[in-house]
Formats: sequence, C-alpha cells, structure tokens
Amino acid sequence: MTEARLRGVGRHLHLDCASGAAGDMLLGALIDLGVPVAVIGDALDAIGAGRARLQVARVVKHGIAAVDVKVETRGELAGAERHVHAAAPLALQIAVTGAPASPVRYPVPDDPRPYGAATGPHHDHAHGDHAHPRGDHAHYHYAAIRRRIAGAGLLPGTARRALDIFDRLARAEAKLHGMAVDSVTFHEVGAIDSLVDVVGTAAALDWLAPASVSCTSVAMGHGTLTCAHGVLPVPAPAALEILREAGGVMADGGVARELCTPTGAAILAATVTRWTAAPTGRPVAVGWGAGDAELADRANALRAVVIAPVTDPATDPAGAFVADQVVQIDANIDDMSPELCGPAAEAIFAAGALDAWWTPITMKKGRPALMLSALVTAQTRAAVTAAILRETTTIGVRYAARDRATLARTIREVATPYGAIAVKVAADGETVMNVAPELEVCVAAARRHGVAVKLVFAAALAAFEATR
Repeated sequence: MTEARLRGVGRHLHLDCASGAAGDMLLGALIDLGVPVAVIGDALDAIGAGRARLQVARVVKHGIAAVDVKVETRGELAGAERHVHAAAPLALQIAVTGAPASPVRYPVPDDPRPYGAATGPHHDHAHGDHAHPRGDHAHYHYAAIRRRIAGAGLLPGTARRALDIFDRLARAEAKLHGMAVDSVTFHEVGAIDSLVDVVGTAAALDWLAPASVSCTSVAMGHGTLTCAHGVLPVPAPAALEILREAGGVMADGGVARELCTPTGAAILAATVTRWTAAPTGRPVAVGWGAGDAELADRANALRAVVIAPVTDPATDPAGAFVADQVVQIDANIDDMSPELCGPAAEAIFAAGALDAWWTPITMKKGRPALMLSALVTAQTRAAVTAAILRETTTIGVRYAARDRATLARTIREVATPYGAIAVKVAADGETVMNVAPELEVCVAAARRHGVAVKLVFAAALAAFEATR
C-alpha cells in the first residue's frame, strides 16, 4: 500500500466496532492500516511521553491477525505537572473483571525502530482503562494535560484532535461527578496510557487525513463493572455520556462485559462524521487493532477500512485523478457585519467543510452583499449547514451537487534550519504537480525562530527539492 493510495482527498475511513472500541484498539488498527509507527512516535516524543513507551506486536484473535498496542506506564511524563491525593481515582480508570489475554506475539516487520521491544512490564487492561489500588498516588490535572498538548509543538491537526478527545473525556467526568471541568484529574498510570493512546491516535488520523469517517454503531456490552465508586452498570457511565453528547449510535454487542471504554468512545465521538453503514466505494486498505480480552464468540478486534470513491473512466481513464462528488452550499447575505465573516468561516471549517469562500454580489434594491459558499461531503453536509445557520444571519441555504477530480495528495515532512516542516504534495501518478508547505506549521516555526514566514516557506521548498 503506497502513501498516495492510503492518504489523500476523497478517501473515506470506516470503523467496524462489533467488539467494542478502546484507544489501543483504534491505534492498533490504524498502524495495521499502514500509518507509519514513526509518525506516532514523533508525536509521543513531542508531548514528553517518549516513543519508547509504545510497544507494538502482532497477535491472532480468533483467527484474525491484528496489531496489539501496549503502553509502558512506569515513570513519569517529562516535565509533568502533578499532585498527590489520598482519594480514589475518577471513574475514567475502571477495574474490569476477566482474565487478561495471552496473545501469540511476533515482530511488526514494517519499521526497524525499537517499538516492539518491551522496556519493562506493561499495564494490562481489558480494552484501555485501568484498575488501580486505593491509596496515595499521583494524579495529572486535565488542565495540565491540555497545556502539555497545546504547547508541545505538535502538528496543528494532531493537537486539535487530541484536545478535542480529552475535552470530551473531561466533560463527561465532570458531569458524572458534579464538578468543574478544570478540576478533573487522571490517575498517574491511566493518564500516561490515555495520553499515549489519544495523542498517538490523533497523530495517526492526522497523517491519514480521511475526508470523512463512518461507523455503524459501537458495541458497548452489558452487565456490571467494579471501580473505585463500587459496582456500576455497563455501558461504562463515562462512555455512555460521551456517546450521548456526540449523538453516537450504540449497540449491546451480546457480551456480558465492558466492550467500549471512555477513551474509545471519546475518540469515536471526535472522529466519526456519520453514524451509518460504510459507503459504496473501493476498499484500498484494511487494518485490525486487537483488544486484550479473549471473547468466546468473536475476534476481540476493531477493523478500520480505507475506502476510495469509484473513479469515472470518462474523466479519469488512467486512474491518475480521484473522481468524486461533493455538495456546494450557498447562502446570500446582505445584513451581516463583515467582522463576523472570519469567525463564521472558522466554524464552517471546524464543522467539516472541505473549502469555504465569500463572493461579493449585488442583491435586491442594489444592496452590496456577500455570497457564502462551502464544499462538503454528504457526511458533513448537515453539520456544515448547522454551522452556517448558527454563525451567520442567513435564514436559508441552497444545495448543488458538484462532480470534481482531484490529484492524489500526501503530506511529507522535510528537515529545515527551522525544524521539521510538513509539505503537501499533489501528484499525477509518479509525477509531482504541486508542492506547498503547510502555512500554519511555517508560521509556528517562524515565531519560534524570530524570522519571516517567507524564509521558512522557501527553506521548506528547497528542502523538498533536495530530496527529489
């Protein structure tokens, strides 16, 4: 699987969660899909967790080969802000009954770096959450974790996804425990494991850059679980609250145990753009991520599938372009302050728009006005429409289907005197047609080094040309 086929505009990601979802399962599925482990390791280094904490192996679950991810939790995070409590941990770290798995392991062959080498005992868990003894132990504040992610120098997309996921976890915990969001704390081991799962998955998704993500439903399980607060029902309260807030779709799964952890639910809630069956298209890559427990009736694994739109031979006879269909949303606006246009555009992009722009027009009675246009997929149309109606003064929008053909796009990192810079590469087969450094990354590097953005931009282009 080449990067050009795995990544790029128009690719869709579908997640099958028949055995539930957890951070390690999602991360394992994305690695198995073809996301380079080094991409995840770079993000873990940036946040002070260190790539050596990530332990990757292959296992077989009910006859299905899958990638198994473990996290080394001994030791503290570099530069950690923490405090010690004698109280029990919050319900995010739960004790799940059941014997741990004993998988057959063999090395991951696609990366020579030492991610598969264990550096010590790992923290076993059923899907991603943890049991911890009561007593004195260190905690990490949600606010401190947020500061760590925001200030780590991660790629903008990785930081945005990771912050969104942790925000959802913290909001659920705060609501369940009747406290302010900034007061939420995570147990030391659970915080490290969750931080690696969340940031690692965010980096993998940012690298993959799917145009849309679907999931039919996530199996939650039933029965009870034991945590610091006693016996609680399954689904786990935090996982259920996260899905409720996001409008996610749950299924029982037919297993008397917890199948979806709060971390898994938060990643799904922040990632899935449409809770529905997989769309029509060509499957171009399939990955499986293993859970720890052994289930009697199925493989305890989460499946991720990259789906490409079916190309149109009339417009793309050589298969060099990606042909698909998008929807254009338009709204004519003559009664809104221009000062509100910038925030409105930001909200529209955040809702999932592929592009958005303003066009000067003249409306009835000779009024100068603006036409707002946005390109969206079928999966993001409703969310972008809601953002337009919320953030602008229009009372209606128009829809029009648009066929389009796009070059395959990939993101490459190049080394410059100002640090690593992400560069977007558009290609027609093996022929590079356009190269553009990511502006936000260039701006951040320019600020760190006190130079003009144009110098960073030029250095990134020169570095790319030197590697061709």
